[in-house]
Amino acid sequence: MKIISWNINSLRKRQGRLLDWLGKEEPDIVCLQETKCSDDQFPELALSAAGYRCVFHGQKSYNGVAILSRDELRERQAALCDENEDPQARVIAATIDNVRVFSIYAPNGQAVGSPAFDYKLQWFVQLRDCVAEAKKSFARVLVCGDFNVAPEDRDVHDPALWRGAIMCSEEERAAYRALEQIGFRDTLRIHHAEAGLFSWWDYRMLAFQKNRGLRIDAILASESLAKRCTAAGIDREMRKGKDPSDHAPVWAEFSDIRT
Repeated sequence: MKIISWNINSLRKRQGRLLDWLGKEEPDIVCLQETKCSDDQFPELALSAAGYRCVFHGQKSYNGVAILSRDELRERQAALCDENEDPQARVIAATIDNVRVFSIYAPNGQAVGSPAFDYKLQWFVQLRDCVAEAKKSFARVLVCGDFNVAPEDRDVHDPALWRGAIMCSEEERAAYRALEQIGFRDTLRIHHAEAGLFSWWDYRMLAFQKNRGLRIDAILASESLAKRCTAAGIDREMRKGKDPSDHAPVWAEFSDIRT
């Protein structure tokens, strides 16, 4: 089973690119972030014609998350576990076979020490509690998305330049580690220890061409799934070409996930 997570940075703008890519890669599950479209604008029919069932949670022009699956999606939840609703459209979860899948788009935080930064840290506490709760009911849980955190210096093109800055502060990294401490593994790091692997590059200053990026997108797997993760990587090719998202998709493959 191949699972992909991609901050698409406007689904309507990149719908054709997504459909072409789905036809080429044929993933089993895709988690999308920053769809930037309200639910009535979501291209459910086009994706159904491509062979994918969908659950989605959006808002006009901002945020937005979705899960696409070749198999049935059950138990849709468009919020963190302690929320009645998610007004910022940052979380959606569904059950596929016996796996609970979360597609998440973490807050950016704006600047270290700002009110938005404090909100980001609190949001991560809620996320940790929510996925910990999910693990009580599901042995297999995936948390996929744009975490807006570069977990370690090896996930940053210039650690000295970024040290202490937004997405690289110790507080944010501790919030990310808290997910690992409750039993989740970063699937890319199961297979790749090297530095220089990034998933986001600024549109400015030839950042992609110079590989001046950050790795802020990830697929986290609970213990039983992590043991079945056979490969993981980043699809840099999708950051190329005309009008790309500023993020590249990240992917992980698993064996015997349905058994």
